[in-house]
Amino acid sequence: MRVLLIFIDGVGLGGAGPNNPFSFAPTPQLEKLLSGKPLTREAVGLSNEKATLLGLDPLLGVPGLPQSATGQTSLFTGENAPRLLGGHLKGFPISPLKELLRRRGIFSQLRGLGCRCAFINAYRPVFFDLLARGLPGDHYSCSTWLTYYGGLSFRDLEALRRGEALYMDITNETLAQMGFDVPRISPEEGGARLARLAGDYHFCLFEYFLTDLVGHSGDREQAARVVDILDRFLGALLAEIDLQNILVIVVSDHGNLEELDHSEHTANPVPGLLAGSPELRRRLAGRLKDLTHIVPAVKAALAEEMPPPGRRSLCERD
Repeated sequence: MRVLLIFIDGVGLGGAGPNNPFSFAPTPQLEKLLSGKPLTREAVGLSNEKATLLGLDPLLGVPGLPQSATGQTSLFTGENAPRLLGGHLKGFPISPLKELLRRRGIFSQLRGLGCRCAFINAYRPVFFDLLARGLPGDHYSCSTWLTYYGGLSFRDLEALRRGEALYMDITNETLAQMGFDVPRISPEEGGARLARLAGDYHFCLFEYFLTDLVGHSGDREQAARVVDILDRFLGALLAEIDLQNILVIVVSDHGNLEELDHSEHTANPVPGLLAGSPELRRRLAGRLKDLTHIVPAVKAALAEEMPPPGRRSLCERD
């Protein structure tokens, strides 16, 4: 079994209503996946032959609204980062969280078990100048530190042009507007590309964060646009990927986009959307309650086919 983790920043499971773009914008692919229901609180607990939708707790027993730095660190390490700091932290990770990502990051854990891992996001040239200097400063995402400490290669725009990476907006529109010579692609092409790439690794991660930026802006038109991109992207991905051998997990770190009537994060549960083997989904569903349970679930899925005697690790078989 292989695992593809799709992290979508700033999406909670809010109620259906006029301020939730997952309610007012068309999402035919997600609704087809969820037995005709949109990606809202009303669909939590749904499980069919294609998918299971869980609501995960982003608060982790710590007062206040969940935030990006602590939520993502918890998601990517399996540890309770807000409890470690004594509160939720927005923005980028500080030293204690970076140390947690170094010691307990999912890439480091899985590579220690012999797994082939990849962070599929492409980076612009300016990042590689900073990388050559050891990433000075503190303005780097949890996923960047996760990849750095995990010893993985970062993907550049040449990899993107070869079809071996995805940019954070899926379509490359942002890069094209910045003047980079890259082909624009449709959300469907992006989904098919990720499906293909996921088959080459035991564990893949892709991150999409325009959802959080748009949620803070409150722009309904842009919210409908990013929801449309995600709907088409996920629909194409799930149509192309080998769900018999790859478990897809779609998750977020905190709510935001689902309540456009304000610009703050929310305390709503976040989606834990699973697609793949029904039996595997059934076994994992009971273990997935909050953000710290994603890493153990990934490891449990990878261990579904236990290594035979004499093999060094659960991922060594291929």
